[in-house]
Amino acid sequence: MSEHQMRSILVTGGAGFIGSNFIRGAMDRDPRLRVVNYDVLTYAGNLESTADLESREGYRFVKGDICDHERVSALLAEHQIDTVINFAAESHVDRSIMSSAEFVQANIVGTQSLLDTCRAAGIERYVQVSTDEVYGSLGETGAFSETTPLAPNSPYSASKAAADMMCRACFHTFGQPVLITRCSNNYGPHQFPEKLIPLMILNALRREELPVYGDGLNVRDWIHVTDHCAAIMAVAQRGRPGEVYNIGSNNEWPNIEIVKRILQVMDRPESLIRYVKDRPGHDRRYAIDAAKAHDELGWVPAVDFAAGLEQTVRWYLDNEPWWQNVISGGYLKYYEANYAHRL
Repeated sequence: MSEHQMRSILVTGGAGFIGSNFIRGAMDRDPRLRVVNYDVLTYAGNLESTADLESREGYRFVKGDICDHERVSALLAEHQIDTVINFAAESHVDRSIMSSAEFVQANIVGTQSLLDTCRAAGIERYVQVSTDEVYGSLGETGAFSETTPLAPNSPYSASKAAADMMCRACFHTFGQPVLITRCSNNYGPHQFPEKLIPLMILNALRREELPVYGDGLNVRDWIHVTDHCAAIMAVAQRGRPGEVYNIGSNNEWPNIEIVKRILQVMDRPESLIRYVKDRPGHDRRYAIDAAKAHDELGWVPAVDFAAGLEQTVRWYLDNEPWWQNVISGGYLKYYEANYAHRL
């Protein structure tokens, strides 16, 4: 299989959790790589997550919306972009339940606009970063493969599934070199504290209650963000256009066990756990079969979960200015105003 040589890439949503980690990893692997980080900077985008990249030759941040066809088109031409990796998305299930309009706009309309712009510019590779949630929910056994029918159960996952279908259509209709990745739950540094692991870490740090949905036995397959980013790089370089690649680390845990592990690492009592009313339509279990990525791309996860979780806890303890800035930016006020009544 021939390898696509990336020279200049546009990373959309690069000020977010996974996008910022991807840019850092990509530039560490190839110092010659030129990267344009294009992000509209919604509440989850944080330029402090990429502050260490500002001094690197070949890195540039541009604020903008992926729906802005003229702006994106100009950037693609100016920087001679050959590869686009789309991380830009609204991504929190709870917020999609509260209001889905932003998810339709960013995840569906935004993807369609970006695809059209990239096709007009003759971009060599377009990678759509999707989610395992498009497959719906599993029973006690089995795992999602790339041929599992899509059955999204939340407004968020429905919007991501629609974006995936738009990518598929562009490949089959126009021959556009599109690839799709679907990954399991990520954890690691710079994750916004609406997600399970950082929310529990910060609550435990402040000795506040740790809210756990339902019986806490919903199962997720966890992967460290650096492993996910390495897989995306492998897909961008060695993946077959038109294909979907599942990404996971065969690391299933019930939510309650994740919470208890965090408490153990932080030496906090389990009495801080508070079971709360379950999320509407809460998927019971996700599990990923990543054999295709292993076999075709030679990618395998490298981060041990116990070590990765401890490192993640340590990162939040050592980087209080980062998360304090997130809190002062109004996120927790937003969270309390919109979700406190459901806890």
